[in-house]
Amino acid sequence: MNDIQASVRNAVSKSEFIALIAMMFATIAFSMDAMLPALPEIGDELSPENLNRAQLILTSFVLGMGIGTFVTGPLSDAFGRKPVVYGGAVLFILACLVAWRSSSLELVLAARVIQGMAAAAPRVVGLAIIRDMFAGREMAKIMSLAMMVFTIFPAIAPLIGSGIIGLIGWRGIFLAFILFSLISVSWLAIRLPETHPAANRRPFRFPLLVDAARQILSNPIVRLSILVQTLCLGILFAMLSMVQPIYDVIFDRADEFPFWFFLIALISGTGSIVNAALVVRVGMRRMIAWSLGLQIIVSTAMLLVSFGLTPTTSYFYLFIAYQTCAFFMAGTTLGNINSIAMEPMGHIAGMAGSLIGGISTVAAAALGGGIGQLFNGTLVPLAGGITVMSILAFALMLYMGRLESRSII
Repeated sequence: MNDIQASVRNAVSKSEFIALIAMMFATIAFSMDAMLPALPEIGDELSPENLNRAQLILTSFVLGMGIGTFVTGPLSDAFGRKPVVYGGAVLFILACLVAWRSSSLELVLAARVIQGMAAAAPRVVGLAIIRDMFAGREMAKIMSLAMMVFTIFPAIAPLIGSGIIGLIGWRGIFLAFILFSLISVSWLAIRLPETHPAANRRPFRFPLLVDAARQILSNPIVRLSILVQTLCLGILFAMLSMVQPIYDVIFDRADEFPFWFFLIALISGTGSIVNAALVVRVGMRRMIAWSLGLQIIVSTAMLLVSFGLTPTTSYFYLFIAYQTCAFFMAGTTLGNINSIAMEPMGHIAGMAGSLIGGISTVAAAALGGGIGQLFNGTLVPLAGGITVMSILAFALMLYMGRLESRSII
């Protein structure tokens, strides 16, 4: 254990460290999922002529997050972990204030892009801090524990958002984001020493990013992994974009939405636990292929039954199962495909993580947002879009397996 690790571990207990990292991770989940109950009111107030545009509140944030992911890792390598989180918090708070005072959807969307860019800082830097402090199995254990705590936030965020809307209206959610950020960054500033000292920092140079991009895109396994990760994220973002309008328009259950989302998020959050239990024996590639194969079957069935069906109670519960399956799949695919993409990139892990995450997130935001704009009062656009993306991702995984078998031979 080096001096930096020793000083950090003397300053904070392991349980406090995990809780702090989990809160940093939760910035993104809270910033996305707390907005879901607000979409009808935002649409009515800022875009009454096209209510589907309210879904862009989510995809604009994801787009900004993807852009921020490109540079946050290299910036923290150059300037230290804590200064980048501080800068991200300032930018995040300013963007929240702009969104809070905005009178047009366009300005809110611009502020949401900036919020996403800023929110990438605690997410990416949180991963870097764990890497600074731990290695091997202990790092994996800390990561798993932090992610288990993190899964609580997507479950409760819509409930919190719904409560805020009931008290002070949808704009009040942005004030809650400010408070959350202030608590998180203050906790970091007071309790956690800097984990990346000046002696270990590397200069931020654009040519290094270009070289990293060249190495990443020249590797066929990494290219395929990025495409599969994009499609898997696209499935998740498409579901998140449409889920609230589906509850509201198709099933007339907008008031129940936060409670169903809470239950589904808790159930689907076990996907990461199931993956952790099986992936060592089954393997990452097989876990991804099995998950995508199941998603193809479920989505195709959902697409077929969606034609001509009326919104009965049975149909609603069928959609609940479908939503749970889509969210569960995220836990059994995203971590695995990201690990496959990073396997050949250990020598440029920081920059590779930023570029791989940035490319896949930005592309997935475009996919999910585009499908969301096709909502027509039925489940056909969502089920059709997810079916196509699942088939493409499954085919790419099969092709990846063929490439690997050829290289072995």
